Amino acid sequence: MLRSPEHCLLSKEGDVTIGGVFSIHSQISSPLLSFTDTPNSLTCSRINFREFRFVQTMIFAIEEINNSSSLLPNVTLGYKVFDSCGSIMASMRVAMALLNGNDTAYGKTCSEKSSIHTVIGASESSSTIIMLRTLGEFQIPVISHFATCACLSDKTKYPTFFRTIPSDYYQSRALAKLVKHFGWTWVGSVRSDNDYGNNGMVAFADAARLEGVCIEYSETISRLDTREKVARVVSVIRGGTARVLVAFLAQGEMDILIEEAVKQNLTGLQWVGSESWITAGHLATQRNTAILTGSLGFTIRKSNISGLKEFLLRVSPSQDSQSSLLKEFWETMFDCKFDSNLENQASDRQCSGSEKLENVGNPYTDVSELRISNNVYKAVYAVAHTIHNMLNCEKTGGNGNPSCTWTTNSKREQVLKYLKEVNFPLKSGERVYFDKNGDPAAMYELVNWQRNRAGEPMFVTVGNYDASLPNKKQFTMNGINITWAAESRERPQSVCSASCLKGFRQATIKGKPVCCFSCIPCAAGEISNATDSAECNKCLLQFWSNEDHSLCVPKVVEFLSFEETMGALLTAISLFGTSLTVIVSVVFFHFRHTPLVKASNSELSFLLLFSLTLCFLCSLTFIGRPSDWSCILRHTAFGITFSMFWITFIPAYVSSPGKFTVAVEIFAILASSFGLLFCIFAPKLYILLLKPERNTKMNMMGKTQRKSL
Repeated sequence: MLRSPEHCLLSKEGDVTIGGVFSIHSQISSPLLSFTDTPNSLTCSRINFREFRFVQTMIFAIEEINNSSSLLPNVTLGYKVFDSCGSIMASMRVAMALLNGNDTAYGKTCSEKSSIHTVIGASESSSTIIMLRTLGEFQIPVISHFATCACLSDKTKYPTFFRTIPSDYYQSRALAKLVKHFGWTWVGSVRSDNDYGNNGMVAFADAARLEGVCIEYSETISRLDTREKVARVVSVIRGGTARVLVAFLAQGEMDILIEEAVKQNLTGLQWVGSESWITAGHLATQRNTAILTGSLGFTIRKSNISGLKEFLLRVSPSQDSQSSLLKEFWETMFDCKFDSNLENQASDRQCSGSEKLENVGNPYTDVSELRISNNVYKAVYAVAHTIHNMLNCEKTGGNGNPSCTWTTNSKREQVLKYLKEVNFPLKSGERVYFDKNGDPAAMYELVNWQRNRAGEPMFVTVGNYDASLPNKKQFTMNGINITWAAESRERPQSVCSASCLKGFRQATIKGKPVCCFSCIPCAAGEISNATDSAECNKCLLQFWSNEDHSLCVPKVVEFLSFEETMGALLTAISLFGTSLTVIVSVVFFHFRHTPLVKASNSELSFLLLFSLTLCFLCSLTFIGRPSDWSCILRHTAFGITFSMFWITFIPAYVSSPGKFTVAVEIFAILASSFGLLFCIFAPKLYILLLKPERNTKMNMMGKTQRKSL
């Protein structure tokens, strides 16, 4: 049945009138524009049972308040319900109808001058924004139960906006933390091409970037897109390498996408959904389970509204025989017709009006997932408490009960002032209030699509997110097993590059996102002790990297010990050389007055012998456990001594590893020392000890003269 959105569909008179704007129908047909005739009205079709439940929840809350003796006594709430059809154009017409009352009545009177004091709705961010631009000029507050765009928190643009659902600012960050928690750093994304989807995806992309998550592709869908456009989007998703799809979609766009996904058998993807569709009961069908089972997403906490189920089951066309909306609801619900002339409709059966709603299972009668419905309920009570406070109803009357009276002096502009300060508990214990941006506290449940024993889809809470807690404590899992995509027992992997193990570092690949990288091993003396390290860290001076470069370990102290054969041998040679040098010194000292010693420059000879003694002893500093003083002494002495030697030593020295380097140094020292000792002093000792007759001044002078000649 076709509806025009500017028509009031349901209404009731009251002292205070609440406007309700909901997407009661999910399809809208635009009129043909000839630019020569007045265009026809927009027409809406395909009733949405979930949204119709929102409408009835609003009416239920109003009736509950009207029957209360403690809240707004002597003041009656009324309502006018309009259909935005999830369309911007329809929402604009609804806003004008709410303001001036120029609406055509369907059923009860909706044609008088508008007396709307507050509006509850709409169900989409774009529709809400359009209404605010009109209603905000007249200081009429709008409380949305489902508009989540973070842009609506801007009080400079939307000072009259409030909502009972958290902003996407928090949901986007929660989704980013979710994909990071499960190690999904490479994801695809699809969004509604409207304020809800575009702003939500921008916020998610920013949060994902901070979490180190990259987006492979980002596609858009509008409910007005052709099938070819939607098919192209599904083809892009199918062709991507990411195995996780973040779907920031409103209900209308999700309906279109899932229909095409089923046609193309798009299975094997892990869906991560926004709160708009993640608990939408009409999607949880056997037809969709092959694709959506295992889906994860955040939604607001569910609640129980006492008495709502019974109220919903009492709804029937007999409540208002003139309401065409109730007739349409009934005909769609039971697949029948109220028309008496069925000659040309042999396939349709006659509606009796006595059919039982409790025999039908669909999103309207299912109250097991009261999440958005609870938002509608809270919005109505927020209005009631606002009016209650505005009229000073806490002052007791003569019987001791609160009493308040609505007068013509009560200005609806005051509602906005008192709505900002409202703070009250529901019967369930939940407290309702708005922060400075008109937003509620941001608390979510993480929902997972699973199957019950009968094989039917069900929504299971597997985690929580509370934005009021410190950053590291905001996201928690409750330990319940998760069903993954395609009902796999193992968590899917979705990365551009495999993680770099400990001992490796990431190296970006030119022209690709930061999530795509190569793994480069750490250099010697460097480590990385965590997976996916961006850099390798150098070990401290006294440490070195282990074999897999994942840990700095103390350097191995390797030295030439006195107990080793080589150490003992070199020590013996060193001491032998020292002893020999001392003996030579004693001999030279004994013969210090002889011509040979005098001719050899005795002072220089004794200095050289003293130096050789030190050189022989110097080699002992290279043996044994090294210490600070021994290391300083050995190299200093060796360097100085042998620097010249609603050149030949260097090649051998640098090529010897470990303790053999020390051995080379000792050999060099000893060889040089023995060379000096024997080459310089052996001939002289030969004369002094074995040929003393040659140790005369004449021989010394004669030798010198011959040398001169």
